[in-house]
Amino acid sequence: MAEFWTGVALPLVLIVAHILAIVVPLLGAVAYLTYAERKVMGAMQLRQGPMLVGPFGLLQPVADGLKLLGKETIIPAGANRVVFILAPILTFFLSLVAWAVIPVNAGWALADINVGVLYLFAISSLGVYGIIMAGWASNSRYAFLGAMRSAAQMVSYEVSLGLVIITVLLCVGSLNLTDVVMAQQSVWFILPHLPMFVIFFTSALAETSRTPFDLPEGESELVGGYFTEYSGMTFALFMLGEYANIILMSAFTVILFLGGWLPPFDVAPFTWIPGPIWFALKLALMLFCFIWMRATLPRFRYDQLMRLGWKVFLPASLLWVVLTAGVLVTFGWLPE
Repeated sequence: MAEFWTGVALPLVLIVAHILAIVVPLLGAVAYLTYAERKVMGAMQLRQGPMLVGPFGLLQPVADGLKLLGKETIIPAGANRVVFILAPILTFFLSLVAWAVIPVNAGWALADINVGVLYLFAISSLGVYGIIMAGWASNSRYAFLGAMRSAAQMVSYEVSLGLVIITVLLCVGSLNLTDVVMAQQSVWFILPHLPMFVIFFTSALAETSRTPFDLPEGESELVGGYFTEYSGMTFALFMLGEYANIILMSAFTVILFLGGWLPPFDVAPFTWIPGPIWFALKLALMLFCFIWMRATLPRFRYDQLMRLGWKVFLPASLLWVVLTAGVLVTFGWLPE
């Protein structure tokens, strides 16, 4: 009996350890991404950013977290209490489980499954449900309009994201994310597929409701959008989910177009740097671009947002899929 429980408990402990090895650094990265965002935006706009709480303001995320923990969670009288509470939990949960298939080095993934791309795309598509639940359960017209905006926006840009992913998969011949990275050993996909990289990055901004596509939470007309009625830790879960999704989309971009953990040149001294360090540097570059967009671009109108998604990105990405398939077939470059 003791041997049986040892055989069951040991794999369980290893699984929990692997999950914690992903979740704990991710939560730390989410907390300090808010600090980095305020510092970078402060530098771009000639401000200081956080500077008083701890050395260089490094304890500001900790202070923000303690403040949100101490705030009361207020549930509107007309709200559906169960759905109201479940919405931020679902949003935060989905932002974490997607990381199960993200490899930061060869073999460094919790689940290195053969359909990793499909899993990631499916999890990101489910994120809209938490937002719709929040808007509906709040019993507020501002929150409901913000949820409807977000649903239409995410569905619209997921079509372009899917076509961009298909373009990359045509060149790889596999749905495994590790295979996607290893297929870029000779050339990163950002070079032959630069237009698709631009479309993917812009669609990722819209998918995460970041500036200039932050219309679901437009302050001027919707007060705060789908989380208008949220406070305390329920509001914090939405914010944690948003920033975790930003890191996730940046990591997905690095895997699809920037060679994942591969160095830019397969020669010394580039090969001396470990793969996870290269992955982290590329991830930091993509996160900087997310912050850069917020600091410099004005918000789109909603009709401009929809026009860009359906009349520009959709036909352009569909055309690129056809061109890519034609080139691969013509020259016999289709992967085995």
